[in-house]
Amino acid sequence: MIWISVLRRKHLANSTAIACGKAQNCPNIGARNGAGLMDTYSSEEIDESAASLDSQTGRIDDLLKEKLEKAFHKQTSKVRLHDIVKIACEHSPIDLAYAASHLPPNVRPVLFENLPSRDAKIKFLVNTDSDTRLTLFRQLDDIEMKKIFERMPTDEAVWVVEDMPERRFRRLMELIDSKKASLIRELKKQDRKSAGRLMTSEFFAFTMDMTIGEAADSIRDNPRIDFTKGIFILNHSGELQGYVPARNMMINAASTPLRQVMRPVLHKVTADSTREEVIDIVERYKIFSLPVVDIDNYLIGVIAHEDVVEAMEDLADETIARMAGTNEKFGSHDPIRRRFVTRAPWLLVTLLAGLVNVGVMSSFQRYEGGLLTFALFFVPLITGMSGNIGLQCSTVLVRTMAMGGLSIGSRRETIVKELLSGLFTGTVFGIACGLIVYLLDFVETGMIGTAPPLAVGAVVGIGLVGGCFAGTFLGVLSPLFFSRIGVDPAISAGPVVTAFNDFLSMTIYFFIAWGVSTLFF
Repeated sequence: MIWISVLRRKHLANSTAIACGKAQNCPNIGARNGAGLMDTYSSEEIDESAASLDSQTGRIDDLLKEKLEKAFHKQTSKVRLHDIVKIACEHSPIDLAYAASHLPPNVRPVLFENLPSRDAKIKFLVNTDSDTRLTLFRQLDDIEMKKIFERMPTDEAVWVVEDMPERRFRRLMELIDSKKASLIRELKKQDRKSAGRLMTSEFFAFTMDMTIGEAADSIRDNPRIDFTKGIFILNHSGELQGYVPARNMMINAASTPLRQVMRPVLHKVTADSTREEVIDIVERYKIFSLPVVDIDNYLIGVIAHEDVVEAMEDLADETIARMAGTNEKFGSHDPIRRRFVTRAPWLLVTLLAGLVNVGVMSSFQRYEGGLLTFALFFVPLITGMSGNIGLQCSTVLVRTMAMGGLSIGSRRETIVKELLSGLFTGTVFGIACGLIVYLLDFVETGMIGTAPPLAVGAVVGIGLVGGCFAGTFLGVLSPLFFSRIGVDPAISAGPVVTAFNDFLSMTIYFFIAWGVSTLFF
């Protein structure tokens, strides 16, 4: 008995130029079978770009964007169709998918329609951005959509239909094969950040009593399924028993039973496992493919290594965005209005905190005098130092949590070490800053006003120690607090905690200044 489930995710890392051997689709272009991506550029173009600090893919994007802009002539609003066909045949659809996001929306369907094959169109759809997909969905009729989605791997189809209007999605599911439509609906129900959404149902699984030769025949009959991800072994009930590496299929005799060459499955996840759990297991144990099972240990999918890499990239993008205080998806082509909408809500917290800080500073106006007046000049120093120290602690802790390095047993030790580190750092810089301020009066008499140099140095030094400790306290405890209440801890490094840090460190600084002033005056 043979289990073969069909699905495959995109392969961003292995982009190659599309071979194009049909003269009617590629005028004046010869076949480029096996050609690498860089073969599509002249040596002069590559030499001109070699001095750039951009990455190789960045240079490719720039060159391709320039070619497309020439083909879509803006001044005359004419489309040079011959050039579009040539570009579509010469370049990888993955590169074209990225370049299309820089084109005007009305000309993106023209590029899509001139791709040399339906497989190229599928790669284009999978790798392009949401705006381009929406534009294409409006232009494509139901028959063409049906042909594309029937050929598209199921897990890729699930990601693509996320950008499709619900009414169009239901109509499409009625048109395509009922079995594939059912698979797409089931995967679509999974949480976007779960193992169920990452898994592919395109894998090979055989019973234990089959031979290598019998399994090899089935593999040859299904050339579109990637068997290098591993071949899984099941018992007659369908429960997962082990796996056979691709190498073992090649070095053993065809008559060898699979049970003799299979290896035990040491790590597996369920469909509702989180994306972070999957990343942690694959990274720690260097697993090339991770099986997904249900509660009865029946194999329902496989998470390939490239899918985990994509999940790590998505997680990194989300973490960086939240640490910067925005939910913005990184892209150079997003309009200004959208950027403002994604960033503004987070900055409102900073605005409100700034107004509160004004109230704190104004409350000390009744204590006007030489020392407190001069202390105001050091507020940016205190808030800047404490904020940076808090950001360092928060970033290190968030990274440790994301990589699974912070267990319950090590949590207390990590907190204590970070707090002591912040206190030690603040003390060192506080003493150094206090001495510098104290010595300023000896460099130029009266430079710090009428206040005693020793008092000013003490205020700045002790205030910096207090502010740095406050920043460390927030930077360490806020990620743990946010994690406890179910909020992404990366958010604690954004404007929310930055604003609270400014308020707390400045308040501590002013109280220290007020306390020291009462001792000297």
